[in-house]
Amino acid sequence: MDKDFKLFDEVIMKKDHACGTNLWIITRNGADVKIKCRYCGREIMMDRLEFIKKLKKVIKFEETEDEKKD
Repeated sequence: MDKDFKLFDEVIMKKDHACGTNLWIITRNGADVKIKCRYCGREIMMDRLEFIKKLKKVIKFEETEDEKKD
């Protein structure tokens, strides 16, 4: 499985959030990883090893041409 992820990638976690979805966006990437729920907006932070263990799938963020120029 591809565990390669970066800022603003969408990720699917193994367990659902309390709101009923398991789709998240990475908002901070470092020693700790901060993710934001796509449905309810709740943000949580966890260490990188815990995040990788709970990660199911990475959906790559597609940059537009305007974002690539900046």
